[in-house]
Amino acid sequence: MKNSKPATQNLAKTYADRGDPNGWFEEFYAQAEGDIHKVYWADLKSNPLLLGWVSNRTNLSGKKAITIGCGLGDDAEALAQHGYQVTAFDISSSAIAMCQQRYPDSSVEYLVADLFNVPVKWEKGFDLVYECNTIQILNGPSRTQAVKAISDLVAPGGEVLVSCRSRETGDPTDTFPLALDRDEIDGFKRAGLSETHFKAYDDDQEPPVPHFFAVYGRPSRI
Repeated sequence: MKNSKPATQNLAKTYADRGDPNGWFEEFYAQAEGDIHKVYWADLKSNPLLLGWVSNRTNLSGKKAITIGCGLGDDAEALAQHGYQVTAFDISSSAIAMCQQRYPDSSVEYLVADLFNVPVKWEKGFDLVYECNTIQILNGPSRTQAVKAISDLVAPGGEVLVSCRSRETGDPTDTFPLALDRDEIDGFKRAGLSETHFKAYDDDQEPPVPHFFAVYGRPSRI
């Protein structure tokens, strides 16, 4: 099966119909057979808004960061280059193998893990949690569960950065990927975090695609 958006939609539906809505990730990456150019959604560069945000931070050495569903590793590598001690995980072992192939000498700890069953030691264990476009490719209750699971990784005084496609409330929901509306991303506030930055913008694609870039923080211990 060719790695393309229509083929991916069919693959995701096939797994969902089997009762395994997240199982398609590994098959998708395995089909790429190590060729990063077959991962059609990968930009093969770091998110510019992430770079802009992290470039304005200081004293990052030794702070812990984690990237959710790290894909091919570009954003994880950018965080490591700015001084973070980075853990990056994906549910797909083939994706992690591609990261390790791309960056054989990386300081990033690349791991196979499931967001819904992470190691206990990760709970509230990271100064920075970076989520980019993972929630939008999940289905049904998994989306709300993902917001809670991601929030649970944020340490006291830490932050989660969320980068995602956006949609207006009331827009059709039978699309793939399904972008987040404002109520969905506000789930990070309902999970106990405070919104410290929020940007709605259109990207530079033709036609432009609307996005959110938001930052949520957990209060420090008193």
